[in-house]
Amino acid sequence: MNKILIVSFALLVNNLNSEENKINLYELYKELHANPELSYQEIETSNKLAVILKNIGYEVTQNVGGNGVVALLNNGEGKTVMLRADMDGLPVEEKTRADFASKKKAIDPEGNEVFTMHACGHDVHMSVLIGAAEFLFNNQSLWQGNLLLVLEPAEEVSGGARNMIKDGLFTRFPRPDYNLALHVSASLQAGKVGYLPGWAMANVDSVDITVKGLGGHGAYPHTTKDPIVLSANIISQLQTIVSRQIAPTEPAVVTVGSIHGGTKHNVIPNEVKLQLTLRSYTDEVRNETISSIERIVRGSAIAAGLSEEYYPIVEIKDEYTPAVYNNPDLVDKLQKSFSESLGENNVTKVSPVMGGEDFGMFGRVEPIIPTALFWLGAVNEKVYEKSLRDDIPLPSLHSDLFLPDAEPAINTGVTAMSNAALDLFNLN
Repeated sequence: MNKILIVSFALLVNNLNSEENKINLYELYKELHANPELSYQEIETSNKLAVILKNIGYEVTQNVGGNGVVALLNNGEGKTVMLRADMDGLPVEEKTRADFASKKKAIDPEGNEVFTMHACGHDVHMSVLIGAAEFLFNNQSLWQGNLLLVLEPAEEVSGGARNMIKDGLFTRFPRPDYNLALHVSASLQAGKVGYLPGWAMANVDSVDITVKGLGGHGAYPHTTKDPIVLSANIISQLQTIVSRQIAPTEPAVVTVGSIHGGTKHNVIPNEVKLQLTLRSYTDEVRNETISSIERIVRGSAIAAGLSEEYYPIVEIKDEYTPAVYNNPDLVDKLQKSFSESLGENNVTKVSPVMGGEDFGMFGRVEPIIPTALFWLGAVNEKVYEKSLRDDIPLPSLHSDLFLPDAEPAINTGVTAMSNAALDLFNLN
């Protein structure tokens, strides 16, 4: 990386409020933060960002896979680099007390009025992408190729990437040589970035189980087939999947997050509803976990004396999020780029997590595109130090108290992503 370029770029992004920038990224962030939209409802957000990208000079296509936005800049022969950010918010009531805190409400898919919040940092992601878009447009003399910017809807429900791919993201537009994204970190200081090769985020599955039985009076349990007792047995047996059926070296999680059944103290119900979340990295572990669940619930029903018509129903929800696999060679290139543009002391190797991110889908389309997601520190330095000193937990992603230290985080994100794109374009 040319050191003169790094210095001049640092001067460009160090002050988001300077008149050097046509777009005030911090003001954009605050506007996005105050106006989150739920998954599949990102109409105003996508329209706003599409207009910004058109005004910069990009060829913009809207409504790709729903509310998705694709912006293309052709700058001669060369590689195609894809930069992606997600747009949707969450049904969370914000309690940060920020001046620009969200007070917006929306109607969720079940018809309920809910508060909305950017509790997962998507407002930062979008602001960084716009900043990188502006810099790379204004500095086309430094690179050649195709820059593909993707603003993805419905990431929180794992629908956006799937729908954009189905709608021809990699056929209607130049197919990338590299896919790149970032995600804010609720445990890393603002000004720093985190990288890791290999598995970075997990497969995520949601599973509903309907446990059937024969209800009756609580005083005469011998005349019933109690689905609550059967559910308790199933829940206990599910815990043996990770502890006894999956190899200890393979990460996996099986969590029962919800159990509902019955209406009164002395009434044995006819059914109980369970809701599970499953986490894994490899497809093999994912498939083994699902088949084990199906085997356990069937076996438990047989042991309880239920006939086949009363066997539990296992439903794998259509919300599958594939694991994010960071291409090791690409991560090595990114780590070197980050170290040059940010300084080695601001670049750290991090551990994989069991959270989910559907960005992994973009790296699974054959032929496989080298793909990587890196973490962007978002915690105020003083808050971070106080949390260590006083042993105070930091608000996590999806918390109603999560508020990024946005200005330094956005500066760092634009610097890291823009320089990484330049380095990828200029690879021999």
